[in-house]
Amino acid sequence: MIIDGNEIEKKAMKEFHLGNRKEGLRIQEEFASAFRTEYAQKDHCPCTKACRYHGNCKECVAIHRAHQEHVPNCMRTMINQKIAILSELTEHTYPTL
Repeated sequence: MIIDGNEIEKKAMKEFHLGNRKEGLRIQEEFASAFRTEYAQKDHCPCTKACRYHGNCKECVAIHRAHQEHVPNCMRTMINQKIAILSELTEHTYPTL
């Protein structure tokens, strides 16, 4: 199962954006159910760093929310892709710090 960019979840989001909340929730549960089945006994965490919280998303995200200095490794690619799209609006002229 592919988590990042999952086609089933993309379909769910399309329905949400169209205002079809009930159908979006139904499709989203399809993704969540498949996830629960697939990863009941498998590692789903894409992080390659040695970390005490590897695979424990709830605690990992809570820690990152609490200190607010950076985001979990598993979310960086997605966020960087979003930032790159925004940066195109100014021809990538945002100054580096």
